[in-house]
Amino acid sequence: MHSFWIIFKQAFLTKAKTKSFIITTVVVCAAFFLLANLSNIIEAFQGNDEKANVLPVIDDSGELVPVLQRQLEMANSDTQAMPTDLTEQQLKEGVSEGTIEAYLVLEQDGQLSARYVSESANEMGSGADIEQAVQSLQTAVTAETMGLDNNEVSQLFLPASFEREAISESSKSQEELSQARGLVYILIMIIYVAVIYYPNMIAMEVATEKSSRVMEILISSVSPVKHMFAKIAGIGTLGILQMLVFGLAGFTAIKTAGTNLSEGAFSVFGFSDVKISTFLFAVLFFLLGYFLYAVLAALLGSLVSRTEDVQQLMLPMMFLIIIASFIAFSGISVPEAKFVTISSYIPFFAPLVMFLRVGMLDIPLWEPLLSIAIMLITIGILGWFGARVYRGGVLMYGSSQSLKDIRKAIRLGENK
Repeated sequence: MHSFWIIFKQAFLTKAKTKSFIITTVVVCAAFFLLANLSNIIEAFQGNDEKANVLPVIDDSGELVPVLQRQLEMANSDTQAMPTDLTEQQLKEGVSEGTIEAYLVLEQDGQLSARYVSESANEMGSGADIEQAVQSLQTAVTAETMGLDNNEVSQLFLPASFEREAISESSKSQEELSQARGLVYILIMIIYVAVIYYPNMIAMEVATEKSSRVMEILISSVSPVKHMFAKIAGIGTLGILQMLVFGLAGFTAIKTAGTNLSEGAFSVFGFSDVKISTFLFAVLFFLLGYFLYAVLAALLGSLVSRTEDVQQLMLPMMFLIIIASFIAFSGISVPEAKFVTISSYIPFFAPLVMFLRVGMLDIPLWEPLLSIAIMLITIGILGWFGARVYRGGVLMYGSSQSLKDIRKAIRLGENK
């Protein structure tokens, strides 16, 4: 057991001290703080230039600008509509020179028409609040022409009450689905990245030790099986620690952003009202998915002698993860679909798909427990088979670019 912990510690510390791991951790944590404070950063670069919020308006009637300004204020827009005496040619020159951001031309000839002129039409969100205000202005002008008062206009555009009701016992309400959808999406992404990144790290570690002939020294003092599971446990612990750091960094970034992002993000993504069991299942499926793919990655990594060959042999595993992610992400909109239910019991798809069903539906407890039991049995069988392959695979050298080498590795391990 002492040798197990030595290899566990070596696998953990070796990867934790690598520049790539440290840089990845720092960059991801910094990205959380950058995204959380993005609005503050944009405002800092824009400064407090009030001219940027002033919209010159050409209004020949002289009556539409005050009504337009009221509509902007009702929409909580920071744009201020101001009538101008400048000609349109002068305004165009101002836009080209950058002295004004945009201008608006209002014309009323039986029906209201508007032209919003800016330097580029490709700016995201450019003029969206102006367009909405002009639509409201058109409604107000039409209502005034028809002699309608404000109460009659409000009644005219009053939305109908529309509710969704599901008769399926496993289905949640529309509000519960909206809260769960964002959270499930984020956690599926975390599980997806984890089962790609960390098992691949194990395969590369095993291939590196073989290519440097360090493996020959290691297996002379410790059994290959113990070496394999110590590697899996060491890198798995490192992965859990890194995910905790990411989670803490993301939570801290949102909480300290100093904007409305904190409350908005937690409500939009469902963190404000979520069951503890959902997080527990997320952790459980994360661990099961990791160990399932980690054993498979260690098996494949033991077959190659060069790190260049790792990615080629890892392709079958990558395809399994990609297929699982396609099913999970497409199932977010239809979690009760038959293909989602069936694939949630397939062990290589279950970490993503069954967690999707747990988060999006009120399914009986026996369904996730059955899926977990199937995964545990699969991990046991794959661990037993992987140990047989690993025992002989670590002794194989030369070009290994085919899964046919598994049989050769098993025979070599039995003769060892």
